[in-house]
Amino acid sequence: MENRVATDGHGREVAAGERFGFGENWARFLKLLDDSRIRRAEESLREMLGVENLRGLSFLDAGSGSGLFSLAARRLGARVHSFDYDPNSAACTAELKRRYFPNDEAWMVEQASVLDKEYLEGLGQFDVVYSWGVLHHTGAMWKALENAGGRVAGGGKLFIAIYNQQGTPSRRWLKVKKAYNRLPGGLRFLVLWPVAAHLWWRPFVKDLLKGRPMAMWRSYSSLRGMDPWRDMVDWVGGLPFEVAKPEEIFEFYKARGFRLEKLATAGGSLGCNEFVFQKTD
Repeated sequence: MENRVATDGHGREVAAGERFGFGENWARFLKLLDDSRIRRAEESLREMLGVENLRGLSFLDAGSGSGLFSLAARRLGARVHSFDYDPNSAACTAELKRRYFPNDEAWMVEQASVLDKEYLEGLGQFDVVYSWGVLHHTGAMWKALENAGGRVAGGGKLFIAIYNQQGTPSRRWLKVKKAYNRLPGGLRFLVLWPVAAHLWWRPFVKDLLKGRPMAMWRSYSSLRGMDPWRDMVDWVGGLPFEVAKPEEIFEFYKARGFRLEKLATAGGSLGCNEFVFQKTD
């Protein structure tokens, strides 16, 4: 793994409670990673991108997090370039490369920022640019959206997920996230556990009444191969935090020569809207 940006800025932001340490959370997720989760991640890519495999294609994972989807793309045959601003996230991705594709020249892992336009331009363009749940955590979402779109080759695809704009509820969640990050690590359960109860009590009661306690929790990973607890910690802690309406994202990329191919909305909730765009020029 190579470093392309200094880590000091990231560390200062985390220490000041202005940024969540995503990489520490994902390092714990790697202990749970198995082949079934990887296969689910592969299926998620195949379904949203409308392909059987990625053989012969280049894949940019902008904000690779745990590295799971970089790994999935590589297993599907893509040449992969992964980067993340969080040094621990970049290290997680490098660890997955070490485990599954050691010394593989078709997979590069670096630490870098999607806001660093000079760095991105030096990478060239890609057949697929993937950034799931990342660009809204940069502190400059619209610049990040611009930079990510600029790395898509003509005819290529952009697969992103952005938090849904909910007005007052979104502003309320921003306050929760700030409170969580300002607390010492040993006290963050004071925010995390009430949020967990708020998010999960309805499905818990529903499953209980059906005689299958915790069924939703156990089946959660089937969605994208992820872990419900790690995803929740990511959600509660995730700073910086920005949101957008689906039509705002659509209009933004339409004006930049993209055509919307697939949309999966959060159904009016606070989750992420998923978009697959194709570059038309």
